[in-house]
Amino acid sequence: MEYTAVAKSVRMGPRKVRLVADSIRKIGSIDKSLNALSILKKRAANPIEKTLKSALSNAINRGAKKEDLFIKSIEVMEGPALKRVRPSTRGRQHPYKKRSSHIRVVLSDNENQKSKIKNQKSGTKGKVYGTKN
Repeated sequence: MEYTAVAKSVRMGPRKVRLVADSIRKIGSIDKSLNALSILKKRAANPIEKTLKSALSNAINRGAKKEDLFIKSIEVMEGPALKRVRPSTRGRQHPYKKRSSHIRVVLSDNENQKSKIKNQKSGTKGKVYGTKN
């Protein structure tokens, strides 16, 4: 079964949040991911940690065991942008956007999907680069 949590309109650019999400995606285990997020010195680690803890509590409230859960996916989508202007010389102005993000964490406890995700992460799928196949 899948358990989700969503954090919407996090006032941080999606590119910055994706950097942290990519590093957590590779870990898989929830305990190791939470430890890594507490150590990271990126500002985006806090909202991702909160969303991951929220998904974990959603799963536990529905009767799942913490040991069986793993991170199926972490998605970072672009949220609404605040349009602002910066004053410039000669009475002009330069527009810029204050971007925001939507973070979605999906946890799963199905063992079949866990093995599928590990197989997908294991890179080249039989093809060896640097040799002629």
